[in-house]
Amino acid sequence: MPIGRTGLLALLIFAVLIILLGLGAVSAFNRLVRARNQLREGWSGIDVQLKRRHDLVPSLVECVSAYQSHERDLLEAVVRERAEAGAATDAASASGPETLLGRDLGRLIAVAEDFPELKASARFLDLMRELVAVEDQLQYARRYYNGSARDLNNVVESFPSNLVAGLAGFRTAAFFEVEQASDRLAPDLARQLREPVVIADRP
Repeated sequence: MPIGRTGLLALLIFAVLIILLGLGAVSAFNRLVRARNQLREGWSGIDVQLKRRHDLVPSLVECVSAYQSHERDLLEAVVRERAEAGAATDAASASGPETLLGRDLGRLIAVAEDFPELKASARFLDLMRELVAVEDQLQYARRYYNGSARDLNNVVESFPSNLVAGLAGFRTAAFFEVEQASDRLAPDLARQLREPVVIADRP
């Protein structure tokens, strides 16, 4: 049975609609992939800085324990929290352990106020400078990651890309929050550590 002009027009409209829907789905999928890749890049930046912070913990614990050995519970807590934080693989699992680690590292380095000889120790000051530098970089990485998480969540939750996200298995991302140990430094020590180190010229 031949298709009339009206039927042919209906088929043509239907085909155009299918093509447009397909192109829309492909575009939404590509936006989701880009947003997910940006999120992964953001987490990679955080992960690098967290590992650098974890690497400082043993030296810091050793340095402080020489002056504050009776704070055994706190020292053990920091070591334990470092292990737990190191086992985390994403923002959702890392935020809690990293916040605890940052809080207790802050408590640990606060003992410098009670021990002038520790506060004046070159090794302690070097460790603190490294910690401040790492946590500054961690804040930059955290802001980039959280911006990427926001962008991905917007695409995943917006119509009609949410339909593609549901079918393709894309999920919203958790934001990453962390307490910085360096925020607990005494103001005079924090200021000293942020000042550039001047190396005198040798004759």
